[in-house]
Amino acid sequence: MITVHHLNNSRSHRVLWLLEELMLEYRVVTYTRDPATLAAPAELQRIHPLGKAPVIEDEGMVLAESGAILEYIVGRHGGGRLAPAAGTPEHVRYLSWLHFAEGSAMPPLLLKIYASRLGDAARPIMGRIDGQIARMLDHVEEELDDTPWFSGESFGAADIQMSFPLEAAQARGAVGENRPRIERFLQRIHRRPAFLRAIERGGPYELMR
Repeated sequence: MITVHHLNNSRSHRVLWLLEELMLEYRVVTYTRDPATLAAPAELQRIHPLGKAPVIEDEGMVLAESGAILEYIVGRHGGGRLAPAAGTPEHVRYLSWLHFAEGSAMPPLLLKIYASRLGDAARPIMGRIDGQIARMLDHVEEELDDTPWFSGESFGAADIQMSFPLEAAQARGAVGENRPRIERFLQRIHRRPAFLRAIERGGPYELMR
C-alpha cells in the first residue's frame, strides 16, 4: 500500500486526488504547516532531507517531487489509465504539461509571492514578474481552446498536475473573466468526485476559492 506524506494546503493534494481517481488503497500521514510562517514541520525532514511534501513510500522506496510521483503512480499502478498510450502525439503533449506545471508555471507564481513580502523593495521587478505570469496564463488559455483537457480529449494525470499552479493563480486574482477557459477547467475539476474525496482524506484545501 502506498503511504502519502501529506502537508495541508499543498501540492500533495494532487497525489491524494490521483490515488482517488485510480481507486487505489493508500495511507495518509498528515503534517500541518506552522500557522505563522506556513513552513512545513521539521518532522518531514525525517522522511526526506528537504522536508517538503509530497513524499510517498511504496514497496520500500521513498519518492519526492509531485511530477515524478504522479508519473510513477500512473506507470506502476495505473493500468493504462489517466495517461495516453506511449509513443503517441497525445502522450508527448501529456508529458509536456505534466512537467510544465512545476517547470514553467510555478516559478513566476512563487517569485510573486516572495517578492510581495518585500514591499517597495520589490517594485523594480514586480512588473517583469507579472508579465511572466500573464504570458504563462495566456499560453495555457490558448492551449485549452484546442482540447478540454491538458491530455487531449480525455481527463488525465496532467490535468491533476496542472491544477495547483492554476488554483494558485486564481486565488491571487489572475484568472477571472479574462481567461474563461482556465476558469471553466477549474470548475470542472473541482466537481470531480475523486477531487472531493481527496479533500475528505487530506483535510480542507484552501487554495480553492
